Amino acid sequence: MNVLGVITARGGSKGLPGKNLRPLAGKPLIAHTIDTARESKAFDRLMLTTDDAAIAAAGRACGCEVPFMRPAELARDETPHLPVLQHAVDWLRDHERYEPDAVMILQPTSPLRRAQDIRESIAMLERSGADSVVSVSEVPAHYNPMRTLRVDDRHLASLFVTGEPVRRRINRRQDMPQAWTMNGAIYLFRTSVLRAAEPSLYGDRTAAYVMPTTYGISIDSLDDWEEVTRILETPAPSRE
Repeated sequence: MNVLGVITARGGSKGLPGKNLRPLAGKPLIAHTIDTARESKAFDRLMLTTDDAAIAAAGRACGCEVPFMRPAELARDETPHLPVLQHAVDWLRDHERYEPDAVMILQPTSPLRRAQDIRESIAMLERSGADSVVSVSEVPAHYNPMRTLRVDDRHLASLFVTGEPVRRRINRRQDMPQAWTMNGAIYLFRTSVLRAAEPSLYGDRTAAYVMPTTYGISIDSLDDWEEVTRILETPAPSRE
């Protein structure tokens, strides 16, 4: 299976301005993802799609392809990933006659993903026969959907999933079903789903690659940045 790795990094960022080039534990944020992707040796090609010249230069300096600059209309705050990936895959097909069997989106905001996560998710796609694989982390018991509430116009609460009274809430953590959330570290899909009658990044069958919560942290705020910094700068325990 030929897999294309696509790092998505536009120039604009409102939460943390300039975050893709901001130094994190001694190197730009984007370099963490590029280095891990290269370490995995899992990709037929590894490329960066960006609208920002400085990000493009940083990507090239880290050994990542930047075959084109992303059009401005695909780099807005509200631009979803689907048209960005369609543009990237179509460009490579039309200009370089290259079309991979599968594509993995690698967002720089997940700098703690490991090379083994990349390799194992690709193996899962091949083994499962699914259309796509997404990385997931377990939802903490306190935020489990079975404990989530809805509040009506009269400020009365009921269980969100079942609509039952709050007294029906599952109290013991051990009695709740496990719940998982997509953490954004890995989105892997067969190229064919981009050109399906209903294009998507998922298709109809999505497999879940379970990651330890720490490795799936996504940087969306300054608090996230500080947490990841602490993790990266904490010395590993001695194995002696």
